[in-house]
Amino acid sequence: MTDFFEFEADFVDSWRCIPMQVRYKLDTCGIKLKLAEWNLMNQKSRQNLMTLPCDTDIQIHDYRHYIQELVLQLTGKPVAELPIEANPAWVDISTIPHSVHEKAQEISVIITIEAWKSLTILQRFALIKLSRPSHENKNFLPALQEFNLLPKS
Repeated sequence: MTDFFEFEADFVDSWRCIPMQVRYKLDTCGIKLKLAEWNLMNQKSRQNLMTLPCDTDIQIHDYRHYIQELVLQLTGKPVAELPIEANPAWVDISTIPHSVHEKAQEISVIITIEAWKSLTILQRFALIKLSRPSHENKNFLPALQEFNLLPKS
């Protein structure tokens, strides 16, 4: 799991935004990383956050500890924490989250349950994040295209 999504291509080289893969791992381990903290990191630290595993309980613990120490070293302050969702929406293949359904309807797209089930966990995570009102949403349509949920134009 070290690839970027195509819709992230405009900032991959500069690393100016936190990639979805890292955001997924942060949510998994209960860390809220600020963009300012991300921007203080060097290339190696950012790459580590991309490549370090964060799947098993031990890996999640180690990832969390790594980022806590890293941010503390960079800022002198502890990193903010998030509650870890017991049953996150991106794991649920039987329900399309309201925010995703609503955002898709705004652009006249219907995502079926079958299509939702066919997505990877990371793809579902990305669509959920991209559909939230607090997100600028410019990548929602490109993500739908990339995930084969509508034809590419």
